Amino acid sequence: MPYIELADDPEDTRYSAAERASAASRSTWVSVGVNIALTFTQIGVGIFAKSQGLIADGIHSLSDLVADFVVLFASHHSKKDADEDHPYGHQRFETAASLVLGVILLVVGVGMLWSAFRKLESPETVAQVHAVALWVAGGALFAKEMLFRYMLAVAKRVKSSMLVANAWHARSDAASSLVVGLGIVGNLAGYPILDPIAALIVGFMVAKMGWEFGWSAMHDLMDRAVDEQEVAAIRMTLLESPGVRGVHDLRTRKMGDLIVVDAHLEVDATIDVEAGHDITVVARERVMQRHRVLNLMTHVDPWHRPDLDHAPTPVTPSH
Repeated sequence: MPYIELADDPEDTRYSAAERASAASRSTWVSVGVNIALTFTQIGVGIFAKSQGLIADGIHSLSDLVADFVVLFASHHSKKDADEDHPYGHQRFETAASLVLGVILLVVGVGMLWSAFRKLESPETVAQVHAVALWVAGGALFAKEMLFRYMLAVAKRVKSSMLVANAWHARSDAASSLVVGLGIVGNLAGYPILDPIAALIVGFMVAKMGWEFGWSAMHDLMDRAVDEQEVAAIRMTLLESPGVRGVHDLRTRKMGDLIVVDAHLEVDATIDVEAGHDITVVARERVMQRHRVLNLMTHVDPWHRPDLDHAPTPVTPSH
């Protein structure tokens, strides 16, 4: 499963927490409608057609439905303003939601693997699948692929890793529907064991994706820094600010989909404190406008012209 990097672009429009939450809510309610329809159809037809793969795919759709409500809950809380207990805001609700999504996927995937293994232990019990299961698998594949493309477009537009996670959850269902369809085709062609094998593959795909999302979210909750390319872009913005002579000890940590930055800014040692303060205020505003930075904490260090000798003045001994 490829990772979609939500890299900063100075030309992009910055979206407020409320705007991003609204986009998340709209796209997620679309997903809710699709997943309700697919869950009942896949599980119902899977039981009727005796297809373990289609039933597994329906359970995957059900996990999508649960995940959708987790996203709605997180988007509602993440748009809250900063308060006394949360001075940086509530953006990490999104990271926590991504962690929950990962856990849901992992648990569902392991359950699918266990069920498929049990079936493979007794291949003689695998029944002939009804042809209607193939039509349902094909319809689910189309619906999930369209849902994935829609949700990913929204996620990239508002730069939300939580929505990216939910979009790829939809893509995992599209991939699983493809595998299930192939398993049903094999079953209808006289190889009944291919249906539980398809369910096994789906379980592995779901578990793998759950591990990846959960592991990534856990690192973000432990103040993981953003990638080097984005750090370099922030550093360049600071260096291009009027009066800033150098930047060092630039550190970042993720706060949901935003970034908290600490930086030491070097300014001319010969100017007064007020002038140095004004330089850092302008530099901070430039970073906040051009990057997805929630807050920038600056420390001012003196910068000396390299052509001057700053060796300490020797003390003449008194007589």
